[in-house]
Amino acid sequence: MNKQLLQKHIKNFLAKLKNEPEKLKGDQNERNERVLYYQTWTKERISKMTEEDLLEYLSKLWAMLIWGNKQYVVTKMIADNGFSHIKTELAELIWGKDPIEKRWDKARKNLKGFGPAILGELLCHVHPNDFLLWNRRAYVGLNFLGVKELPRYNYQLTGKKYKELSAIAKGIADEMKLLGATDTTLLAVDYFIWEELQVEENLSNIYTKTPEQIPVEKLSETESRFIHDDVRDAVRDIGDWLGFKASIEKKVADGSKVDVIWESMIGNMGRVLYVFEVQTKGSIDSLIINLLKAKNNPAVQGVVAVSDKKQLEKIKKHAADVKGLSDFIKYWDYEEVLEVRESLEFVNASINKLKLVPEGF
Repeated sequence: MNKQLLQKHIKNFLAKLKNEPEKLKGDQNERNERVLYYQTWTKERISKMTEEDLLEYLSKLWAMLIWGNKQYVVTKMIADNGFSHIKTELAELIWGKDPIEKRWDKARKNLKGFGPAILGELLCHVHPNDFLLWNRRAYVGLNFLGVKELPRYNYQLTGKKYKELSAIAKGIADEMKLLGATDTTLLAVDYFIWEELQVEENLSNIYTKTPEQIPVEKLSETESRFIHDDVRDAVRDIGDWLGFKASIEKKVADGSKVDVIWESMIGNMGRVLYVFEVQTKGSIDSLIINLLKAKNNPAVQGVVAVSDKKQLEKIKKHAADVKGLSDFIKYWDYEEVLEVRESLEFVNASINKLKLVPEGF
């Protein structure tokens, strides 16, 4: 990290706050209110949550601002995970005794639709001296400061990496304290990153191509699982934002349970389905058979294999000799999937700020 650059921006940030005391007071009050609210949700209280409680609990998160209809999103989370399972996993993540690396990886593995932004925000609000709030803005700010090996995509944010990033944020908090800041929690660090380090060139460069990724087949088991689930959820989110009814892990034919379906109803004529299978580790032959079975459902109008470039070439070769599939299957690079999701997320968040449709309408 470039310490001189960090110190320069901390000084700029503190000078702004000194000149805007009302803003300083307002931001501190907001932080205090958030911490107070989330800390009241003890392990025991989480276990007694109602579905209405969970809606309120998650809707207050900044990570949920990208969604206009939060009720719809939370309902899908419950359907995908089971309500009791969500409560158990959240309680263990936030209040468990295991090291944070283990708790983080367990939550990422076991909770569908709960990305690092949601999990990190919950941890930061409950334990503001210990854990970092991670999102795209944090990536931009730390990248600007010269922090190396940042996780560009969600699947790269393992528990080990999250612990490392939290330690880096604590270092920023220490510098803020040395330079006279009175609030130096990691939630205050997030406000500093948001207010001071979102420089124009960094925000515009976030969508530029990153160096070639390690082939998915060479990733560790943990990374492979993370990337599979992150890409699966991204495909589902893209479908939702495009107006489809999008679902994960659905049966579309006998012996064929697929990662994602996009569904559209055509008047009173019936439904149209688009099927997506995400391939990381595992048998390509099994993927081909699964997509072929899905194609036999007359409602399925397209099947899409999602993986990296190297795996997609292998899938194309396997599919070339499969009668009825070779001309039907489409291919989608997972990096493009993640970039499309980020772009739509930005558009959706921007439109939601206009509040054109009342929440819950």
